[in-house]
Amino acid sequence: MIQQPKQRSLKYYTFLVVSLLVPLIGFFIYATQYQTSFFAFITIALLVNILLLSLFYRRLKMKKSGLKLQREEFFEKANVLKADLENESLVIASFRKKIIAYSQLKGIVEKLSMCLSQEDSAHTLCHEVGRLFEHGDATIILYLFDAATGDLAIAAAERNQRAVNIKSKRGDIFDNWIMKNLQPLYLEDARNDFRFDQEKVQEEEARVIRSILSVPLVVNNKLVGILRLDSPEASRFHKEDLRFLRTIGDVAGVALENAQLYDKVEDLAIRDSLTGLYLRRYLADRLQEELARHLRRDKSVAFIMLDLDHFKRYNDKFGHTAGDLVLKHMATLMKSHFAGAGNLLCRYGGEEFCVVLPECSKEEAMSLAKKFVELVQNEAVVLRREKTPVTVSAGVAVFPVDARTKEELVQRADQMLYEAKRKGRNRVCGAP
Repeated sequence: MIQQPKQRSLKYYTFLVVSLLVPLIGFFIYATQYQTSFFAFITIALLVNILLLSLFYRRLKMKKSGLKLQREEFFEKANVLKADLENESLVIASFRKKIIAYSQLKGIVEKLSMCLSQEDSAHTLCHEVGRLFEHGDATIILYLFDAATGDLAIAAAERNQRAVNIKSKRGDIFDNWIMKNLQPLYLEDARNDFRFDQEKVQEEEARVIRSILSVPLVVNNKLVGILRLDSPEASRFHKEDLRFLRTIGDVAGVALENAQLYDKVEDLAIRDSLTGLYLRRYLADRLQEELARHLRRDKSVAFIMLDLDHFKRYNDKFGHTAGDLVLKHMATLMKSHFAGAGNLLCRYGGEEFCVVLPECSKEEAMSLAKKFVELVQNEAVVLRREKTPVTVSAGVAVFPVDARTKEELVQRADQMLYEAKRKGRNRVCGAP
Protein backbone atom coordinates (compact mmCIF):
# COMPACT_ATOMS: atom_id res chain seq x y z
CA MET A 1 0.00 0.00 0.00
CA ILE A 2 1.38 3.46 -0.96
CA GLN A 3 1.56 6.04 1.84
CA GLN A 4 1.65 9.78 1.20
CA PRO A 5 4.73 11.63 2.54
CA LYS A 6 4.19 13.32 5.90
CA GLN A 7 4.17 17.16 5.80
CA ARG A 8 4.95 19.35 8.81
CA SER A 9 2.10 21.67 9.92
CA LEU A 10 1.98 25.48 9.64
CA LYS A 11 2.18 25.83 13.45
CA TYR A 12 5.61 24.24 13.42
CA TYR A 13 7.01 26.76 10.92
CA THR A 14 5.32 29.73 12.73
CA PHE A 15 6.82 28.68 16.03
CA LEU A 16 10.25 28.44 14.46
CA VAL A 17 10.07 31.95 12.94
CA VAL A 18 8.69 33.51 16.14
CA SER A 19 11.40 31.86 18.26
CA LEU A 20 14.02 33.62 16.09
CA LEU A 21 12.40 37.03 15.75
CA VAL A 22 10.95 37.59 19.23
CA PRO A 23 14.36 37.64 21.02
CA LEU A 24 15.71 39.97 18.34
CA ILE A 25 12.79 42.39 18.83
CA GLY A 26 13.34 42.28 22.58
CA PHE A 27 17.03 43.09 22.17
CA PHE A 28 16.11 45.99 19.86
CA ILE A 29 13.71 47.54 22.39
CA TYR A 30 16.24 47.08 25.20
CA ALA A 31 19.01 48.81 23.18
CA THR A 32 16.72 51.71 22.28
CA GLN A 33 15.53 52.39 25.83
CA TYR A 34 18.52 51.55 28.01
CA GLN A 35 21.81 50.89 26.23
CA THR A 36 22.60 51.97 22.67
CA SER A 37 25.89 50.07 22.64
CA PHE A 38 23.82 46.91 22.58
CA PHE A 39 23.10 47.55 18.87
CA ALA A 40 26.36 45.83 17.97
CA PHE A 41 25.09 42.71 19.63
CA ILE A 42 21.76 43.14 17.84
CA THR A 43 23.62 43.42 14.50
CA ILE A 44 25.48 40.19 15.20
CA ALA A 45 22.24 38.52 16.26
CA LEU A 46 20.55 39.82 13.11
CA LEU A 47 23.32 38.39 10.92
CA VAL A 48 23.01 35.09 12.76
CA ASN A 49 19.22 35.13 12.20
CA ILE A 50 19.73 35.95 8.52
CA LEU A 51 22.15 33.02 8.24
CA LEU A 52 19.77 30.71 10.07
CA LEU A 53 16.84 31.87 7.94
CA SER A 54 18.90 31.31 4.79
CA LEU A 55 19.77 27.84 5.93
CA PHE A 56 16.14 27.28 6.89
CA TYR A 57 14.95 28.54 3.48
CA ARG A 58 17.43 26.31 1.69
CA ARG A 59 16.35 23.32 3.73
CA LEU A 60 12.70 24.20 3.10
CA LYS A 61 13.34 24.38 -0.64
CA MET A 62 15.04 20.97 -0.56
CA LYS A 63 12.10 19.61 1.39
CA LYS A 64 9.68 20.93 -1.24
CA SER A 65 11.75 19.34 -4.02
CA GLY A 66 11.75 16.07 -2.12
CA LEU A 67 8.02 16.29 -1.58
CA LYS A 68 7.49 17.00 -5.27
CA LEU A 69 9.55 13.94 -6.21
CA GLN A 70 7.68 11.80 -3.71
CA ARG A 71 4.36 13.08 -5.06
CA GLU A 72 5.42 12.25 -8.62
CA GLU A 73 6.55 8.78 -7.52
CA PHE A 74 3.24 8.33 -5.74
CA PHE A 75 1.19 9.26 -8.81
CA GLU A 76 3.45 7.09 -11.01
CA LYS A 77 2.90 4.08 -8.76
CA ALA A 78 -0.82 4.86 -8.68
CA ASN A 79 -0.92 4.92 -12.49
CA VAL A 80 0.97 1.62 -12.66
CA LEU A 81 -1.51 0.03 -10.23
CA LYS A 82 -4.41 1.45 -12.25
CA ALA A 83 -2.96 0.01 -15.48
CA ASP A 84 -2.44 -3.37 -13.76
CA LEU A 85 -6.05 -3.36 -12.57
CA GLU A 86 -7.28 -2.52 -16.08
CA ASN A 87 -5.16 -5.33 -17.54
CA GLU A 88 -6.48 -7.74 -14.95
CA SER A 89 -10.02 -6.64 -15.80
CA LEU A 90 -9.35 -7.30 -19.49
CA VAL A 91 -7.86 -10.71 -18.69
CA ILE A 92 -10.85 -11.57 -16.52
CA ALA A 93 -13.24 -10.44 -19.28
CA SER A 94 -11.28 -12.48 -21.82
CA PHE A 95 -11.43 -15.57 -19.60
CA ARG A 96 -15.15 -15.01 -19.11
CA LYS A 97 -15.67 -14.88 -22.89
CA LYS A 98 -13.61 -18.04 -23.33
CA ILE A 99 -15.59 -19.83 -20.66
CA ILE A 100 -18.84 -18.81 -22.38
CA ALA A 101 -17.45 -19.81 -25.80
CA TYR A 102 -16.27 -23.21 -24.55
CA SER A 103 -19.58 -23.84 -22.82
CA GLN A 104 -21.31 -23.06 -26.13
CA LEU A 105 -18.86 -25.33 -27.91
CA LYS A 106 -19.65 -28.06 -25.39
CA GLY A 107 -23.33 -27.64 -26.24
CA ILE A 108 -22.59 -28.06 -29.97
CA VAL A 109 -20.53 -31.19 -29.28
CA GLU A 110 -23.33 -32.70 -27.21
CA LYS A 111 -25.96 -31.99 -29.87
CA LEU A 112 -23.77 -33.30 -32.69
CA SER A 113 -23.02 -36.44 -30.70
CA MET A 114 -26.76 -37.15 -30.63
CA CYS A 115 -26.96 -37.02 -34.44
CA LEU A 116 -26.23 -40.27 -36.26
CA SER A 117 -26.89 -39.51 -39.91
CA GLN A 118 -24.99 -37.00 -42.01
CA GLU A 119 -28.18 -35.10 -42.86
CA ASP A 120 -29.11 -34.61 -39.19
CA SER A 121 -25.54 -33.57 -38.32
CA ALA A 122 -25.45 -31.01 -41.15
CA HIS A 123 -28.74 -29.32 -40.20
CA THR A 124 -27.89 -29.35 -36.48
CA LEU A 125 -24.49 -27.78 -37.14
CA CYS A 126 -25.92 -24.96 -39.30
CA HIS A 127 -28.67 -24.26 -36.79
CA GLU A 128 -26.30 -24.10 -33.81
CA VAL A 129 -23.73 -21.92 -35.60
CA GLY A 130 -26.47 -19.47 -36.57
CA ARG A 131 -27.72 -19.39 -32.98
CA LEU A 132 -24.23 -18.74 -31.57
CA PHE A 133 -23.18 -15.97 -33.93
CA GLU A 134 -26.58 -14.23 -33.88
CA HIS A 135 -26.08 -12.26 -37.11
CA GLY A 136 -29.58 -11.87 -38.49
CA ASP A 137 -28.46 -11.02 -42.02
CA ALA A 138 -25.72 -13.68 -42.19
CA THR A 139 -26.17 -16.85 -44.21
CA ILE A 140 -24.71 -20.05 -42.76
CA ILE A 141 -23.78 -22.65 -45.41
CA LEU A 142 -22.36 -26.14 -45.00
CA TYR A 143 -20.80 -27.83 -48.02
CA LEU A 144 -19.71 -31.47 -47.99
CA PHE A 145 -16.83 -32.69 -50.12
CA ASP A 146 -17.33 -35.74 -52.36
CA ALA A 147 -13.97 -37.48 -52.66
CA ALA A 148 -15.21 -39.59 -55.58
CA THR A 149 -16.06 -36.62 -57.81
CA GLY A 150 -13.85 -33.96 -56.21
CA ASP A 151 -16.81 -31.57 -55.97
CA LEU A 152 -18.65 -29.80 -53.21
CA ALA A 153 -22.33 -30.40 -52.53
CA ILE A 154 -24.48 -28.18 -50.34
CA ALA A 155 -25.74 -30.04 -47.27
CA ALA A 156 -27.55 -27.28 -45.35
CA ALA A 157 -28.08 -23.52 -45.48
CA GLU A 158 -29.82 -21.21 -43.01
CA ARG A 159 -30.44 -17.55 -42.43
CA ASN A 160 -32.00 -16.25 -39.24
CA GLN A 161 -32.66 -19.86 -38.13
CA ARG A 162 -34.60 -20.66 -41.33
CA ALA A 163 -33.63 -22.78 -44.31
CA VAL A 164 -32.73 -20.82 -47.46
CA ASN A 165 -32.14 -21.74 -51.09
CA ILE A 166 -28.60 -21.12 -52.34
CA LYS A 167 -27.89 -20.80 -56.06
CA SER A 168 -24.33 -22.13 -55.98
CA LYS A 169 -25.05 -25.76 -55.03
CA ARG A 170 -21.43 -26.79 -55.63
CA GLY A 171 -19.80 -23.73 -54.11
CA ASP A 172 -18.59 -20.48 -55.62
CA ILE A 173 -15.23 -18.81 -56.24
CA PHE A 174 -14.61 -18.36 -52.49
CA ASP A 175 -15.31 -22.01 -51.71
CA ASN A 176 -13.07 -23.15 -54.55
CA TRP A 177 -10.26 -21.03 -53.10
CA ILE A 178 -10.63 -22.83 -49.76
CA MET A 179 -10.67 -26.24 -51.50
CA LYS A 180 -7.43 -25.35 -53.26
CA ASN A 181 -5.59 -23.85 -50.28
CA LEU A 182 -7.22 -25.66 -47.32
CA GLN A 183 -6.96 -22.41 -45.37
CA PRO A 184 -9.58 -20.30 -43.56
CA LEU A 185 -10.92 -17.27 -45.40
CA TYR A 186 -11.66 -13.95 -43.68
CA LEU A 187 -12.86 -11.04 -45.82
CA GLU A 188 -13.98 -7.72 -44.35
CA ASP A 189 -15.10 -6.59 -47.79
CA ALA A 190 -15.04 -9.00 -50.73
CA ARG A 191 -15.24 -6.11 -53.21
CA ASN A 192 -11.84 -4.82 -52.13
CA ASP A 193 -9.98 -8.14 -52.28
CA PHE A 194 -7.75 -8.50 -55.33
CA ARG A 195 -7.80 -12.32 -55.18
CA PHE A 196 -11.40 -12.61 -56.40
CA ASP A 197 -13.01 -11.44 -59.64
CA GLN A 198 -16.16 -9.54 -58.70
CA GLU A 199 -17.79 -10.06 -62.09
CA LYS A 200 -17.46 -13.81 -61.67
CA VAL A 201 -18.88 -13.59 -58.15
CA GLN A 202 -21.95 -11.73 -59.43
CA GLU A 203 -22.44 -14.32 -62.17
CA GLU A 204 -22.33 -17.21 -59.68
CA GLU A 205 -24.43 -15.64 -56.93
CA ALA A 206 -27.61 -13.60 -57.06
CA ARG A 207 -27.08 -12.66 -53.40
CA VAL A 208 -24.99 -9.67 -52.33
CA ILE A 209 -21.84 -10.90 -50.55
CA ARG A 210 -19.55 -8.40 -48.82
CA SER A 211 -18.03 -10.00 -45.71
CA ILE A 212 -17.12 -13.68 -45.46
CA LEU A 213 -16.04 -16.01 -42.69
CA SER A 214 -15.24 -19.53 -43.88
CA VAL A 215 -13.20 -22.50 -42.63
CA PRO A 216 -12.34 -25.88 -44.17
CA LEU A 217 -13.40 -28.97 -42.24
CA VAL A 218 -10.29 -31.13 -42.35
CA VAL A 219 -9.75 -34.51 -40.65
CA ASN A 220 -6.41 -36.31 -41.00
CA ASN A 221 -5.38 -33.91 -43.80
CA LYS A 222 -8.52 -34.81 -45.77
CA LEU A 223 -11.19 -32.26 -46.66
CA VAL A 224 -14.60 -33.21 -45.28
CA GLY A 225 -16.45 -30.00 -46.09
CA ILE A 226 -16.60 -26.20 -45.73
CA LEU A 227 -18.44 -24.22 -43.06
CA ARG A 228 -19.16 -20.66 -44.17
CA LEU A 229 -20.85 -17.46 -43.00
CA ASP A 230 -21.40 -14.54 -45.37
CA SER A 231 -23.20 -11.23 -45.07
CA PRO A 232 -24.32 -8.46 -47.44
CA GLU A 233 -22.74 -5.91 -45.08
CA ALA A 234 -19.01 -5.09 -44.99
CA SER A 235 -16.97 -5.69 -41.81
CA ARG A 236 -19.75 -7.83 -40.35
CA PHE A 237 -17.39 -10.32 -38.71
CA HIS A 238 -14.24 -10.06 -36.60
CA LYS A 239 -11.05 -12.09 -36.36
CA GLU A 240 -12.19 -13.38 -32.98
CA ASP A 241 -15.21 -14.85 -34.80
CA LEU A 242 -12.83 -16.61 -37.18
CA ARG A 243 -10.90 -18.19 -34.28
CA PHE A 244 -14.13 -19.44 -32.72
CA LEU A 245 -15.42 -20.76 -36.06
CA ARG A 246 -12.14 -22.65 -36.58
CA THR A 247 -12.61 -24.33 -33.21
CA ILE A 248 -16.15 -25.29 -34.18
CA GLY A 249 -14.83 -26.54 -37.53
CA ASP A 250 -12.39 -28.91 -35.82
CA VAL A 251 -15.23 -30.50 -33.87
CA ALA A 252 -17.66 -30.45 -36.80
CA GLY A 253 -15.20 -32.16 -39.15
CA VAL A 254 -14.87 -35.18 -36.87
CA ALA A 255 -18.65 -35.32 -36.28
CA LEU A 256 -19.43 -35.20 -40.01
CA GLU A 257 -16.85 -37.85 -40.81
CA ASN A 258 -18.38 -40.13 -38.17
CA ALA A 259 -21.82 -39.44 -39.63
CA GLN A 260 -20.56 -40.36 -43.11
CA LEU A 261 -19.19 -43.63 -41.76
CA TYR A 262 -22.51 -44.31 -40.04
CA ASP A 263 -24.41 -43.66 -43.29
CA LYS A 264 -22.07 -46.00 -45.17
CA VAL A 265 -22.54 -48.77 -42.62
CA GLU A 266 -26.29 -48.27 -42.63
CA ASP A 267 -26.28 -48.19 -46.41
CA LEU A 268 -24.39 -51.47 -46.53
CA ALA A 269 -26.99 -52.98 -44.24
CA ILE A 270 -29.93 -52.04 -46.50
CA ARG A 271 -28.37 -52.04 -49.99
CA ASP A 272 -27.15 -54.81 -52.22
CA SER A 273 -23.37 -54.54 -52.65
CA LEU A 274 -23.47 -55.68 -56.28
CA THR A 275 -26.27 -53.55 -57.74
CA GLY A 276 -26.59 -50.74 -55.20
CA LEU A 277 -30.35 -51.35 -54.95
CA TYR A 278 -32.19 -51.79 -51.67
CA LEU A 279 -32.37 -55.24 -50.13
CA ARG A 280 -35.52 -57.30 -49.61
CA ARG A 281 -35.62 -56.80 -45.82
CA TYR A 282 -35.53 -53.03 -46.25
CA LEU A 283 -38.36 -53.30 -48.78
CA ALA A 284 -40.52 -55.12 -46.23
CA ASP A 285 -40.28 -52.26 -43.73
CA ARG A 286 -40.63 -49.42 -46.22
CA LEU A 287 -43.49 -51.01 -48.14
CA GLN A 288 -45.57 -51.34 -44.98
CA GLU A 289 -45.00 -47.65 -44.18
CA GLU A 290 -45.87 -46.57 -47.73
CA LEU A 291 -49.11 -48.58 -47.78
CA ALA A 292 -50.24 -47.15 -44.44
CA ARG A 293 -49.43 -43.60 -45.53
CA HIS A 294 -51.22 -43.93 -48.88
CA LEU A 295 -54.22 -45.59 -47.26
CA ARG A 296 -54.67 -42.57 -44.97
CA ARG A 297 -54.44 -40.23 -47.98
CA ASP A 298 -56.67 -42.47 -50.15
CA LYS A 299 -53.89 -42.86 -52.74
CA SER A 300 -52.73 -45.91 -54.70
CA VAL A 301 -49.30 -47.59 -54.69
CA ALA A 302 -48.05 -49.61 -57.67
CA PHE A 303 -45.76 -52.61 -57.24
CA ILE A 304 -43.78 -54.04 -60.17
CA MET A 305 -41.99 -57.39 -59.94
CA LEU A 306 -39.21 -57.95 -62.53
CA ASP A 307 -37.29 -61.09 -63.45
CA LEU A 308 -34.48 -61.58 -65.98
CA ASP A 309 -35.40 -64.15 -68.64
CA HIS A 310 -33.20 -67.24 -68.92
CA PHE A 311 -30.64 -65.81 -66.52
CA LYS A 312 -29.01 -69.22 -66.00
CA ARG A 313 -27.90 -69.21 -69.63
CA TYR A 314 -25.57 -66.25 -69.04
CA ASN A 315 -23.86 -68.02 -66.15
CA ASP A 316 -23.59 -71.29 -68.05
CA LYS A 317 -22.25 -69.71 -71.24
CA PHE A 318 -20.07 -66.88 -69.93
CA GLY A 319 -19.52 -67.71 -66.25
CA HIS A 320 -20.78 -66.18 -63.00
CA THR A 321 -18.83 -62.97 -63.60
CA ALA A 322 -20.94 -62.40 -66.70
CA GLY A 323 -24.06 -62.99 -64.62
CA ASP A 324 -22.95 -60.24 -62.25
CA LEU A 325 -22.44 -57.89 -65.20
CA VAL A 326 -26.00 -58.58 -66.38
CA LEU A 327 -27.37 -57.84 -62.90
CA LYS A 328 -25.42 -54.58 -62.75
CA HIS A 329 -26.67 -53.68 -66.24
CA MET A 330 -30.24 -54.34 -65.11
CA ALA A 331 -29.81 -52.15 -62.00
CA THR A 332 -28.34 -49.29 -64.05
CA LEU A 333 -31.30 -49.31 -66.43
CA MET A 334 -33.74 -49.41 -63.51
CA LYS A 335 -32.12 -46.39 -61.85
CA SER A 336 -32.36 -44.34 -65.03
CA HIS A 337 -35.89 -45.41 -66.00
CA PHE A 338 -37.57 -45.35 -62.57
CA ALA A 339 -35.85 -42.20 -61.37
CA GLY A 340 -38.95 -40.46 -60.02
CA ALA A 341 -39.02 -38.93 -56.55
CA GLY A 342 -40.00 -41.45 -53.87
CA ASN A 343 -39.62 -44.52 -56.10
CA LEU A 344 -38.15 -47.50 -54.28
CA LEU A 345 -35.91 -49.87 -56.29
CA CYS A 346 -34.96 -53.23 -54.76
CA ARG A 347 -33.18 -56.44 -55.58
CA TYR A 348 -35.72 -58.98 -54.40
CA GLY A 349 -33.40 -61.95 -54.66
CA GLY A 350 -31.21 -63.67 -57.29
CA GLU A 351 -32.26 -62.26 -60.66
CA GLU A 352 -35.55 -60.84 -59.35
CA PHE A 353 -36.11 -57.12 -58.84
CA CYS A 354 -39.03 -54.96 -57.76
CA VAL A 355 -40.13 -51.34 -57.94
CA VAL A 356 -42.48 -49.45 -55.61
CA LEU A 357 -44.18 -46.46 -57.27
CA PRO A 358 -45.95 -44.11 -54.81
CA GLU A 359 -49.18 -42.38 -55.95
CA CYS A 360 -49.18 -44.30 -59.22
CA SER A 361 -52.23 -45.72 -60.96
CA LYS A 362 -52.36 -49.10 -62.66
CA GLU A 363 -52.36 -47.53 -66.11
CA GLU A 364 -49.24 -45.48 -65.32
CA ALA A 365 -47.51 -48.48 -63.79
CA MET A 366 -48.32 -50.70 -66.78
CA SER A 367 -47.01 -48.03 -69.16
CA LEU A 368 -43.75 -47.63 -67.23
CA ALA A 369 -43.25 -51.38 -67.00
CA LYS A 370 -43.80 -51.89 -70.74
CA LYS A 371 -41.38 -49.11 -71.63
CA PHE A 372 -38.80 -50.63 -69.31
CA VAL A 373 -39.20 -54.08 -70.91
CA GLU A 374 -38.60 -52.48 -74.31
CA LEU A 375 -35.61 -50.55 -72.96
CA VAL A 376 -33.95 -53.72 -71.62
CA GLN A 377 -34.57 -55.52 -74.93
CA ASN A 378 -32.98 -52.67 -76.93
CA GLU A 379 -29.96 -52.26 -74.61
CA ALA A 380 -27.70 -55.25 -75.22
CA VAL A 381 -24.92 -56.01 -72.74
CA VAL A 382 -21.35 -56.84 -73.86
CA LEU A 383 -20.14 -60.16 -72.43
CA ARG A 384 -16.62 -61.21 -73.41
CA ARG A 385 -16.66 -58.75 -76.33
CA GLU A 386 -19.94 -60.18 -77.56
CA LYS A 387 -23.15 -58.14 -77.62
CA THR A 388 -25.68 -60.26 -75.81
CA PRO A 389 -29.41 -59.45 -75.82
CA VAL A 390 -31.18 -59.38 -72.45
CA THR A 391 -34.93 -59.56 -71.83
CA VAL A 392 -37.04 -59.20 -68.73
CA SER A 393 -40.56 -60.10 -67.65
CA ALA A 394 -42.73 -58.01 -65.36
CA GLY A 395 -45.81 -58.36 -63.19
CA VAL A 396 -47.84 -55.37 -61.94
CA ALA A 397 -50.22 -55.04 -58.99
CA VAL A 398 -51.71 -51.94 -57.36
CA PHE A 399 -52.72 -51.23 -53.76
CA PRO A 400 -55.53 -51.10 -52.69
CA VAL A 401 -57.21 -52.11 -55.97
CA ASP A 402 -55.58 -55.55 -56.29
CA ALA A 403 -54.59 -56.19 -52.66
CA ARG A 404 -55.37 -54.94 -49.15
CA THR A 405 -52.14 -55.94 -47.41
CA LYS A 406 -48.43 -55.90 -48.09
CA GLU A 407 -48.26 -59.69 -48.44
CA GLU A 408 -51.19 -59.78 -50.84
CA LEU A 409 -49.64 -57.02 -52.98
CA VAL A 410 -46.31 -58.84 -53.34
CA GLN A 411 -48.05 -62.17 -53.98
CA ARG A 412 -50.34 -60.63 -56.61
CA ALA A 413 -47.43 -59.00 -58.50
CA ASP A 414 -45.50 -62.29 -58.31
CA GLN A 415 -48.49 -64.13 -59.82
CA MET A 416 -48.58 -61.64 -62.68
CA LEU A 417 -44.83 -62.11 -63.21
CA TYR A 418 -45.26 -65.85 -63.59
CA GLU A 419 -48.19 -65.19 -65.92
CA ALA A 420 -45.80 -63.13 -68.11
CA LYS A 421 -43.30 -65.98 -68.01
CA ARG A 422 -45.99 -68.51 -68.97
CA LYS A 423 -47.07 -66.37 -71.94
CA GLY A 424 -43.59 -66.34 -73.45
CA ARG A 425 -41.50 -63.90 -71.36
CA ASN A 426 -40.29 -60.43 -72.41
CA ARG A 427 -43.67 -58.95 -71.59
CA VAL A 428 -45.75 -57.30 -68.85
CA CYS A 429 -48.85 -58.70 -67.17
CA GLY A 430 -51.06 -56.77 -64.78
CA ALA A 431 -53.68 -57.90 -62.32
CA PRO A 432 -57.12 -57.78 -63.92
